[in-house]
Amino acid sequence: MSASLAETGREPSKSLKSLAILAIASAGVVYGDIGTSPLYAFKQSIGHLRHADGSIAAADIVGVVSLMFWTLMVICTVKYVLVLLRFDNKGEGGTLSLTALVQKAGGSGLKAITAIGMLGAGLFFGDAILTPAISVLSAVEGLKVIDSLNGRIDAFVVPIALVILVALFMFQRRGTGGVGRWFGPICIVWFAVIACLGLASIAHAPRILQALDPLEGLAIFERHPRLSPAVLGSVFLTVTGAEALYADMGHFGRKPIQITWLALVFPCLTLNYLGQGALVLSDNAAAASPFFLMAPDWFQLPLVFLATAATVIASQAVISGAFSLTQQAVQLGLLPRMTLTPTSEEHEGQIYVPQINWILMTGVAALVLGFGSSDALADAYGISVVGAMITSSILAVVAVRRIKHRPLWQAVIAFSPFLLVEGAFLAANLLKVMHGGYVPLAIAFGLILVMWTWTRGLERLARAEQSDLSMADVIAMLASRPPMRARGTAVFLTQDPEIAPASLLHNLKHNQVLHEQVVLLTVKIQRRPRTPEAERVEARELGPGFKAVTLNFGYMERPNVAQGLALARAKGVKFDIMRTSFFVSRRTLLARPHAGLPHLQDLLFIFLMRNAQRAADFFQIPPSRVVELGAQVAF
Repeated sequence: MSASLAETGREPSKSLKSLAILAIASAGVVYGDIGTSPLYAFKQSIGHLRHADGSIAAADIVGVVSLMFWTLMVICTVKYVLVLLRFDNKGEGGTLSLTALVQKAGGSGLKAITAIGMLGAGLFFGDAILTPAISVLSAVEGLKVIDSLNGRIDAFVVPIALVILVALFMFQRRGTGGVGRWFGPICIVWFAVIACLGLASIAHAPRILQALDPLEGLAIFERHPRLSPAVLGSVFLTVTGAEALYADMGHFGRKPIQITWLALVFPCLTLNYLGQGALVLSDNAAAASPFFLMAPDWFQLPLVFLATAATVIASQAVISGAFSLTQQAVQLGLLPRMTLTPTSEEHEGQIYVPQINWILMTGVAALVLGFGSSDALADAYGISVVGAMITSSILAVVAVRRIKHRPLWQAVIAFSPFLLVEGAFLAANLLKVMHGGYVPLAIAFGLILVMWTWTRGLERLARAEQSDLSMADVIAMLASRPPMRARGTAVFLTQDPEIAPASLLHNLKHNQVLHEQVVLLTVKIQRRPRTPEAERVEARELGPGFKAVTLNFGYMERPNVAQGLALARAKGVKFDIMRTSFFVSRRTLLARPHAGLPHLQDLLFIFLMRNAQRAADFFQIPPSRVVELGAQVAF
């Protein structure tokens, strides 16, 4: 790992045994999505080049497989495995982690960087809704090729897929701890099977090995200038799920992800795509369902079951990624507070977010019912993924400039090959917008609107609530006219301990009493995944009986105020949870006309604020120790 990346944490040394365990586990979680792409990627790509009589030119078959192989090589192997995995934020990867890393480096254009991070997050959510729908549908559609069913199963494909997907989402609250240990081994079996199927098929048409020559792929653009954009858009389906290589780095580490890709996933995917091409070279009619037709008749039904299991695992990985991204967005202040429920005592990163789960389930069910087949969904798939890839490339350019301190032109040159390839794929996928590509774009921009409204609304709310009184003035006033003092400690949450919190002033105005110790508590979410316990607490004296305490948490941690204040005892803060009251404001928002946001965004912000998780619950404050003070705020 590059030592010159100032904010990059070192990966802990791992024994061979633990490295092997993590590599096996990553096969299911990291590579489940990209590992199930053979179900539909080649079928969609070669379909654009089929002639009216059903025939396909041998050169076109070889060319499509060549494009797939080199797409895997350039984007997955070079960009992600060899380059981008070196850009971690204290071990964490993903778009928002990279955004936080770049922001922490400082410099100009922070709002633009935040906007790019929002775009990447929004596009990921678009992918998170599409992936379960297309993956499970494509697996269940394998039943159609089984001769014994003789077409009788066609009407049941969508209902079967829906039952599987709804069951998957209903299972989320239980967590994956019990069955998750089987994800890696099942996916290793999956990769071994698809590799064997590919090898057997290659043996019957070894000419397909010409696809390893990149010129074979480039020749398609010369032979089919009008069709090549559509072909390229479908070829990109080969690398859907590649973002998981970077996003899941915090769970497994760089080395296990690299080892699994280079030693298992990449070779198996290559063999399978070569095998599908070889099958269609031998029999053009097999292009209707090349993946399942590679298998002998007796193995087709077991293969459908195995494919369904693999797609469920791939869907689970995407859903878990959506939960993790939501947690990061909430902690970084991009989304409202939500219920973040841990599902494992052993792995703190495993959480369940009920609001997101219901949104995903509703969206996935709507896509399955609305599109009805993996062929129709393929037109909607891809555009969100390539958009997310481009955002990560742009953020990496900024990281090279600001963290590695290289000239901008060097950073641009280093990533320009990736940006050019991804730009070509983006242009090809934009042709799909009117044929379903609008779906992930609508999802992405809907989420971006929510994040932008939330961040802008919070800024306006903070200005509206800001008191004109400084704490120094309040302390001086209380020294001249001391109020009654109650025993115990009062904790007031505030963003700025130098300014008197509205809840403190309301308490003085209505109750005319102060506790013997008043703590102004600020909870800060830092631009790193986790904060060491030694840096958790900062405390200082403001005046007699007044202390300012800051609790620092990383964006991958669940803030626990009570535990943090217990650590503050070492800083001279008296803390007994049974003698402490936490004063929290409960706001009723009133939008002022022409105050900065359009009226509909004002209404959206009020809705988000009203439905956000209560601060006391989010910060894990014991309910019996909370005092809520209501207030109307015009913002």
